[in-house]
Parts: sequence; C-alpha cells; structure tokens
Amino acid sequence: MDQPATDFTQRNQAIDILRALTMLLMIFVNDLVSISGYPEWLGHAKVHQDMLGLADIVFPCFLFAVGMSIPFAIESRFAKGYSGVSTVAHILIRTLALLLMGVFIANSESGVSAESGLSVASYRILMVIAFLLVWNVYPRTINLRNQRIFQGLKYLGLALLLYLAIVYRDPEGGVFQARWWGILGLIGWSYFFCAMTYVFARNRFRYLVPIWLGLLILCILESNLRTGSSILNLPRGNFFDQLLGLIHLGNGSLAAFTMGGILVSLASLRYKEVPAQKKGLFAACSVAILSVAGLVSHRFWIISKIQATPPWVFYCTAIAIGVYALIYWLVEKRKAHWFNLIKTAGTATLTCYLVPYVAYSLSFLLGIHLPEWLTTGFVGILNCIVFSFLVIGVTYLLGRIHIKLKI
Repeated sequence: MDQPATDFTQRNQAIDILRALTMLLMIFVNDLVSISGYPEWLGHAKVHQDMLGLADIVFPCFLFAVGMSIPFAIESRFAKGYSGVSTVAHILIRTLALLLMGVFIANSESGVSAESGLSVASYRILMVIAFLLVWNVYPRTINLRNQRIFQGLKYLGLALLLYLAIVYRDPEGGVFQARWWGILGLIGWSYFFCAMTYVFARNRFRYLVPIWLGLLILCILESNLRTGSSILNLPRGNFFDQLLGLIHLGNGSLAAFTMGGILVSLASLRYKEVPAQKKGLFAACSVAILSVAGLVSHRFWIISKIQATPPWVFYCTAIAIGVYALIYWLVEKRKAHWFNLIKTAGTATLTCYLVPYVAYSLSFLLGIHLPEWLTTGFVGILNCIVFSFLVIGVTYLLGRIHIKLKI
C-alpha cells in the first residue's frame, strides 16, 4: 500500500527536550522519598486515593516520549537498508536489555541479605557497573586491539551480571527472580508491543489509530470501577487475561501512552508545514477532548496511577500532548537553547536514570547523612531540585569520558 511521504531524517529536538524534562522530574520525584514535609500533590497517590500527584504524571509522559521516538528509530533503520527481520531482532534485543535491567533493579529493591556477601549499596554499584560494561557506547575504532578490549569488557559485564544473579538472596532467603519487571521492564514491554506494531503498520494512521483506541477500550473494560469490579469482571485466571499476560499488556494503559506518542510524533512530522495556528488549534482540541474524557470517566473510576484507571490515562495523555505542543512551539521559535542545561538528560536518558542508584549507594557506604534541616519542607524540596540537576551534570561529565548507556 502507498504511504504518504514523511521525512524522518531530521532529529526532532522537541522530543529530546520532552524526554529531558521528564527525566529531570523523574529524578526529582524519586528523590522526594529522602525528605519529609513536602506537599502531598508532589508525590504519588496511594493505592485507593483519588488523586493525580506530580509523581503520577512523570512515568506516563516518559512512555509517551518513548513512543514519539519509535517512528524515527525504526524508519532510520529502514532508510539505512536494514531488513524487517533485522529490525525485529533489534527490537527484541532492546526489549530484553530493558527487562534484564528492570529485573535486577527490582530484586535490589527487595533488599539484599548478608548471606549474599553484599550489601544493597554494594550490590547496586556492581549492578550499574555491569550495565555500563555491557551496554556502554564504546568509541568507534579500527584498532583491532581496542576492539577486543571493548568486547572483553562487554563479556566481563555479562559475567558480573551472572554472578550477581547467582549470589543474590533477599532478606527472606529468596533467590533472584522476576518479582516484577521494574520501571525499565514496564517500559520494555510497552516499547515491545508498540515498536512491533509500528514495524508492520509503519506510518499509516488507519492502522495505528484503531490500535490506540483498542488499548483505551481495553483499559476501560479491565479497570476496576468505583464499585470495586471491572466492566468485564471475568473470573480470576481467565483465558483473556492469560492471553494479555503473554505480552504483559496488562489493561493496555501503558501501551496506550506509548502508542499515543507514536501518533503525535507522526502527526507533528506529517503536518510540519501546516501553519502554526492550525497546529496549535489541533493540539488544543486534542487536549480538550482528552480532558473531557478524563472528566466524564472520573464519574465511574478514581484517578489512580497504581490502578492504571481510564481518568489517569486520559488526563496524563492530555498533559503530555500539551507539554509537547508547548515545547514544539518554543523550538519553532528558536528557543531550544533554553533547555541546554538539561539537554544531556534527553540524549543520555538511561545513564541519567541509573546515576542516582550509584549516588545513593555511595552515600550509604561512605556514611554521608544530610542534616535534618536540609531534608525537611521547602529546603528539602530545594535539595531534591539541586540533586536532580547534579545528576544531569554527572551524566554530562560521564559522556565526556565516553561513558554512556545505549541499547
């Protein structure tokens, strides 16, 4: 079938900035657990709490940014002559890497028993070192000796991961296992479904839009209503849920964010030459429609990230589109330099995400404890903001010495 001509050769700066802002906020809200006395709206809503906190918005926006990057990444491979089979293999490898990292982080979050011979802090430092050894972007070289060294470092990283998996014991004596997939693992499953979908549908809205709508409908049918049961209300362990479980689609909410990102990415590229006013109107209408959907659905479901309810999906998608539209407008007005301070977080995102794990672990091992006045209330919030920017700064410095994760 014929596909409309769409130019994927130019990098979309707005996507990088959206990803950078999201990562900055992710570091900030994750660091909030180290302080006390901050406003409730900055954190996560509890399991049955009907609320949308700032922390509840960050992950959906990141998934949205992941989706926005998918068309560029896949079309770039096809433009370079890679086959469909090669691209599918690439998607599988990236998914596996995210799942593997997610499981390691999830196990470390469950605690590490002294029986393993390691503390949680030392385990996490070795874990991040292993990730860097395996997935670092090593300098390109034609020197055969250096190539062998880099390859050897990758094998060393894999051996270290294997060691960490074997020796791991949780405080109850449990062994290394997929307790849950962790944030990176959830991103991996969402990426897998949406990237595979895009490989076959490419940039054809007539296929992608129904799939996105299908994910939203799945979320509506599977999410628990205020009454406590879902619309489908199928018995536990039913075949439908088992089928969805094969690709870890859940109630479709996370994949809906990523698929929404794909659609907006394609729309902003395909209609790039449309006058700014029309693009702004389209973005405003999209935000308005999704906000109304969130308002209506809120009558039947609470707003909950943990339960992944429809209002959460609608409101967060509206926010993601609104923020992206604003960033896109600023880029068109040549204001991208406003975000130069956090630029690294959008181009070395995975490295940026892992730096705090090392920072917290080193702080524990070195016995560094901040005074109470630095971890309370407004001063504590400022401390989290400073920490977030420091993490991005460290990521930038690591990049300067060729330490940068990429999968």
